Amino acid sequence: MTDTVPNYAGDDALTKQLAAADATLDAAAAREIIAGVVGAPENGDAWIELVVRDADDDLAAQLRALRAEIAAATDPGFMTRPPAARLENLRRHLAADGLDGFLVPRTDEYQGEFVAPRADRLRWLTGFSGSAGLAIVLLDKAAIFVDGRYTLQIRQQADDALFEPHHLTDSPPADWIGAHLNTGAKLGYDPRLHSENTLARFRKATEKAGAELVPADANPIDAVWADQPAAPLAPIRAHELKHAGKSSAEKRGEIGAILAEEDLEAVVLTMPDSIAWLLNVRGGDVGHTPLALSYAILRQSGAVEWFVDARKLTPGLTAALGNAVAVQPAAAFGPSLEALAEAGARVRVDPATASGFVFDRLAGAKVDRGEDPCALPKAIKNEVEIAGTRAAHLRDGGALTRFLAWFAEAAPAGGLSELSAADRLQAFRTENGAFRDLSFPTISSAGPNGAVVHYHATPETDRAIGKGELYLVDSGAQYPDGTTDVTRTIVVGTPTPEMKDRFTRVLMGHIAIAMARFPEGTTGTQLDTLARSALWRAGLDFDHGTGHGVGSYLGVHEGPHRISKAASTVALEPGMIVSNEPGYYKADAYGIRIENLVVVRRCEELTDPERPTLEFETLTLAPIDLALVETALMSPSEIDWLNRYHERVRTELGEGLSKAERAWLEAATRPLPTG
Repeated sequence: MTDTVPNYAGDDALTKQLAAADATLDAAAAREIIAGVVGAPENGDAWIELVVRDADDDLAAQLRALRAEIAAATDPGFMTRPPAARLENLRRHLAADGLDGFLVPRTDEYQGEFVAPRADRLRWLTGFSGSAGLAIVLLDKAAIFVDGRYTLQIRQQADDALFEPHHLTDSPPADWIGAHLNTGAKLGYDPRLHSENTLARFRKATEKAGAELVPADANPIDAVWADQPAAPLAPIRAHELKHAGKSSAEKRGEIGAILAEEDLEAVVLTMPDSIAWLLNVRGGDVGHTPLALSYAILRQSGAVEWFVDARKLTPGLTAALGNAVAVQPAAAFGPSLEALAEAGARVRVDPATASGFVFDRLAGAKVDRGEDPCALPKAIKNEVEIAGTRAAHLRDGGALTRFLAWFAEAAPAGGLSELSAADRLQAFRTENGAFRDLSFPTISSAGPNGAVVHYHATPETDRAIGKGELYLVDSGAQYPDGTTDVTRTIVVGTPTPEMKDRFTRVLMGHIAIAMARFPEGTTGTQLDTLARSALWRAGLDFDHGTGHGVGSYLGVHEGPHRISKAASTVALEPGMIVSNEPGYYKADAYGIRIENLVVVRRCEELTDPERPTLEFETLTLAPIDLALVETALMSPSEIDWLNRYHERVRTELGEGLSKAERAWLEAATRPLPTG
């Protein structure tokens, strides 16, 4: 198909073309679908199949032209510093509704990390683009709350004259409510956008303040957001068995058996990644994670009601799912919950992820508040998924290594910026043929921007990469066989002694996790100090977790396991993939992070049946910058680990590189003396 976009010929002409192609839609229906397509991330031309199957070049060109017309008229309105008028418009609407304030979370109805443009209400209102946060807007004041990853970013993006910035842990929203909400005040919220656990904390805070937490029938942000994008519509396809390793029927049977064991009639699934895993489907409604936004109810029998916009389903998908999966309109979800309540059914719902809307509709049911039963099986990858993620990391490591070789020559020459470097890295990834998307927006940060843990360069903040600076690049990709996430910190020119000291301490923490052996039943919390010990000895630390779970062509951040200071009761089990990413950040100077993904496996050297021992296999393959390593700080065993890792990188990646790239890799992974 041609890449050119002609002028749109009009609805009448398109209706005739659709009829000639035996499509069941006319131009008006096509407009509705394409408005949803515009509300979803860019996905090439795959969306055309939602309008008509096997479109010829002329029809496809007209559909692209209509999409361009609709996109031009749709403005998400995201701004680095939004005008005060947005806030004032919201306040006027709240006052008219009899509300004294409103909660504006970053989350959407599905509590996911990435949201569709339509649901990015916090960014529209405040300018803050991070993946977690909350604003509380009162009629005379407002505040925004973020975690430690975003304490610098929030001051760059949100106007502190409009929104007081606060740390979620040091200054919790509940405390702010208690200090600022007047007796008798009504604080509004959208019950679809808050988990039941979160609402419990807000209810307690408002009651303590003598105020009232009031559910809104409609979100007031939507009422004042002109040109709000449509709900996303992206194609949903089957996730092939060669990548999934287990059929949907098998998975549904296993989860149904869990329900039977716990005497539960059904489970309500509200996390799209759980549904994607259970049904072996992948979509594109949000950026960077191949999800279809939907809900589901799984019965003890293994039968599923899937509440999803059927216009997203690609031809043949319904048949592939089988008769045990009943596709229902999204609007039927609420009534189906109410039917469970009327029947007095015993139903599992996860209060950490399911919204207040779900619990409200289940009033009268025997609600079992417990973890989503798909979460743990999804986290424990089968052998097919592990083999796939190894292949994905080999492919991805080759792209990253080619980028690092290019960067080593381009950066010292000057003229390179954060955005241009990120674009070049993505180009290397797209050349491998299996690339589907980035797994998150690339963090490409030079010098002081590296101290902003989740910094994202924009045309306004794009910084030149200068000599004598550290460059931190945290990136990943989505492939049909696996999801990657890797961070490397590189010096341009000669590092300072302090840079080498801090980098080496981070590296020592990284190696400590990579070399860890631990008894079965160990949690990530118990391992977290290994990553921090070398930093702690110098009075240093980092304000984020050491590791997060990673999905299989799913979320780059996946639970329920993690490596973190935060208490966790979830033991690490063979098959779990988790990141290993200690760091150090010096405000207004530089940031350092070294991240590989690892998979938990049984330790074959230690086979005592009374005390099974686990260890990590490192999946990520890419060189670590030796110019920043201070071997005097390291033990012989740590240097030996680095040498063995680099030997593996050379061996496994070398064949896919050019002669010049191989020569660079040989030098970049040269063995360090251990004596």
